[in-house]
Amino acid sequence: MVGNVMAVKKIKNIIFDLGGVIINLDTAATIKGFVNLGINDFENIYSQLAQTNLFDQFDKGLITENYFFNSIKNQFDLKKPLHDLEKAWNAMLLDFPKQRLDALKKYKESHRTFLLSNTNETHIREFHRTLHQSYGMRNLNQFFEKVYFSCRVNMRKPDKEIFELVLKQNHLDPAETLFIDDTMQHVEGAKRAGLHASLVKKDEEFEEVLKKLL
Repeated sequence: MVGNVMAVKKIKNIIFDLGGVIINLDTAATIKGFVNLGINDFENIYSQLAQTNLFDQFDKGLITENYFFNSIKNQFDLKKPLHDLEKAWNAMLLDFPKQRLDALKKYKESHRTFLLSNTNETHIREFHRTLHQSYGMRNLNQFFEKVYFSCRVNMRKPDKEIFELVLKQNHLDPAETLFIDDTMQHVEGAKRAGLHASLVKKDEEFEEVLKKLL
């Protein structure tokens, strides 16, 4: 259905997710990191915490890094320094495959491209560090017309408002705009805002998805 609709009106704008689409993620590494700090049941606890306001507030930039990590530290009576918690939290962030960055450059030449990521200041600092170590780049700005991080706009996917913000600030027609993400909940949120949206499945490259749709 998405492809048929796109054929009616040409897609001029692409909004990319970051984690699991551009940068590789391994949430199991973060779970293992916290288990090593002494939280033996962190896999279940992580799932529970993900449903609480703590993660939501952190991704929306409504609480500080210290508040976030101290909340976890106090909840589980951890004696480890905050740096160790931060290291475990960042363990999920892996690499930026070069072919994906090359693909982003290509699509920027033919479309207006944007980044829209649910993330927090701790992760931003870490993936910028990885990007600089691997490619000498300080950030992702060269690949997009504009970058949106949830913690800096105080909104979060899948809320309709964050998609509307990107559309409004950049004068984008939702009928000419495609959003891609590896989380179905976020894809559905984009559709509710009137965008075309498609899921990037596990072990699928975003370029494969775009080639089918554009």
